[in-house]
Amino acid sequence: MTVPEKMEVMERVWASLRENDKTLASPAWHKGVLAARKKSQANGDDRFSEWAEAKDRIRSQARAR
Repeated sequence: MTVPEKMEVMERVWASLRENDKTLASPAWHKGVLAARKKSQANGDDRFSEWAEAKDRIRSQARAR
């Protein structure tokens, strides 16, 4: 599969998961990860971008390889 084909498959998988998100249970370790990320955000250590921008950046990096 090409990288764009793989990205399309990933998008479809995520869309499917979003449709069924009420039936999915979070793993036990997830609470700790969320707490650590919240702390990092409160400290100003995180950088954020819009999802569309992040996807474009990821695709650009993949094409550059």
